[in-house]
Amino acid sequence: IGGTSSLYGALKGRYNYSVEEVAVKIPGLPRALDGFSIAQLSDVHIGVFVGDAELNIAHELLRQAKPDLIVLTGDLLDNDPRLAGQLGRFVRRLPSLARAGVVAISGNHDYFAGVEEMAAAVTGACARMLRNDATVVGSADAGFALLGVDDVWARREGGGPDLERAVRSLPRLGGRVAPAADLPRILLCHNPSFFEESAGRVALQLSGHTHGGQVNLGLRPADYILPGGWVAGRYDLRGSALYVNRGFGTVGPPARIGAPPEVTRVILTG
Repeated sequence: IGGTSSLYGALKGRYNYSVEEVAVKIPGLPRALDGFSIAQLSDVHIGVFVGDAELNIAHELLRQAKPDLIVLTGDLLDNDPRLAGQLGRFVRRLPSLARAGVVAISGNHDYFAGVEEMAAAVTGACARMLRNDATVVGSADAGFALLGVDDVWARREGGGPDLERAVRSLPRLGGRVAPAADLPRILLCHNPSFFEESAGRVALQLSGHTHGGQVNLGLRPADYILPGGWVAGRYDLRGSALYVNRGFGTVGPPARIGAPPEVTRVILTG
């Protein structure tokens, strides 16, 4: 049984891509942005088991999603900084797919590979990198604040996610700070465990990291192991929503069982 499951997971399961569509109500969302769509790609893990063939599939899935904005929520590289160039070539193909552009954040494996190389590849490909930073999508009177924080793993190096710093970085619009009190907030954070800190302070957090458990034989052990039990799909806490993307690639064994790889199409509603 174990051998058959492993073979299925490696040959079929990790290629069983799906596009998940989820609608999320964002309090205070301007009417002009009702129906705004965000395509989320996470945990690509460019490396031994994810190369140009898989990246071409990712590009096609993003194209089919027809998003207004593309977000890349970390672990874009697996563990080799020499593959940053391949990441850059992939990201360079994405801005034409989304009128509001491409935004990325870091994940723990990006630190293992070299976060500076990863960030340089992203920004060099005409995408925006948010590391405890923010931008406004839309305008002061018809937009939302898109926040991006660093991965929680970086706390081991004296860094890590800083939501307040991200809020403070919002540009001044019309002589005032665009932030918090005025614009609804959407947060990009690789690890869903940060939701315990962000809930009640953002309307929506988009995360990855968990791979949906990646290998689930009858049950999902990650439900009992990971902080908060936030493994895949939507969760709600203190008036905030969290969506956890199952990721695109794999880590460890190159197999997926009961956790198909996904691209998420998030539709914002007012």
